[in-house]
Amino acid sequence: MIMVEDLTPGSLDAGVAAHHGDPMREQRLLDTAVGLVDRSHREIVAVPGEERASWLHTLTTQHLSDLHAGQGTELLVLSPHGHVEQHALVTEDGTTAWLDTEPGSGAGLLKYLEMMRFFTKVEPRDATAELAVLSLVGPDAADAAARLGLTGLAEPSIAPVPDAQFAKGAVPPGPTATYDVREFAYGLARRVPLGVDLLVRRPEVEAVRAALEVPPAGLWAYEAVRVAHRIPRLGWETDHRTIPAEAGFLAAAVHLDKGCYRGQETVARVHNLGRPPRRLVLLHLDGVATDHPPAQGTPVTLDGRAVGFVGTAVRHHELGMIALAVLKRNVPDEARLQVAESAAAVDPA
Repeated sequence: MIMVEDLTPGSLDAGVAAHHGDPMREQRLLDTAVGLVDRSHREIVAVPGEERASWLHTLTTQHLSDLHAGQGTELLVLSPHGHVEQHALVTEDGTTAWLDTEPGSGAGLLKYLEMMRFFTKVEPRDATAELAVLSLVGPDAADAAARLGLTGLAEPSIAPVPDAQFAKGAVPPGPTATYDVREFAYGLARRVPLGVDLLVRRPEVEAVRAALEVPPAGLWAYEAVRVAHRIPRLGWETDHRTIPAEAGFLAAAVHLDKGCYRGQETVARVHNLGRPPRRLVLLHLDGVATDHPPAQGTPVTLDGRAVGFVGTAVRHHELGMIALAVLKRNVPDEARLQVAESAAAVDPA
């Protein structure tokens, strides 16, 4: 097992395994069967309190006023100008909404929530030391979860993004992404697009590994699958001026027809005009000389001009070197792009 910090000192992904000896084999495992990925470095904010659903509804981009036990979804916190500040997955168990977010982001999310409490009946707290995220990833993830007594987990449901200038009421109330959540002996399970996330009480992590008997896979393999599925990650496919429509967050994390929240004006204006300044794309990179992909933030250029930046770049077991990138909207798919010394092409699919 090779830890992330052994390969990338100072990385926010430190503390979890980058790989277990063969990253390509681990990727194939996640693509064709199931593997267990340690994502216990994710940070968790717990929000108990009887007014948590309506309160989170007013503060975030998601429709949460009717959030109920057994339901999961995603949300964003935006700046007053509509820039993405926080992204979290929500897991509701009937007494608490558990918000898990990127490593290094939990303190900022908690600070914002505490600042907005006022007299609301909620008690947000840092719960990172309480729960760890383990992810069953792959087409056989639901079958593997059954070994923990988790049977019949419903497939995730993500509503399509409506056309620009949609009529009011075109988006039904309720979360735009709905993930089935179940309690089990060791914590909570959440069915997500890449498999099943397990929010496990930290003292029982090893018991879960033993009960599952699923081969481990490292974060490198997980990231390769995520990139191939074009799933954005806060801090990788975002910068200080990213708005939700630019980075692929609209479908899962933003309800386009709900009450006022911070940054809503920008979201509505950009969507109704249908012209976000930038867009998320998948790039194929050619001529990368080593196994070290370009770093996050590496400029993407066209005829010597910067037209975007690389988010996450990975070596995929079938697709070769690929990257999620954020490009200016007017860059055509057929443009001959450059990333450092490598030629790059947009995957139009």
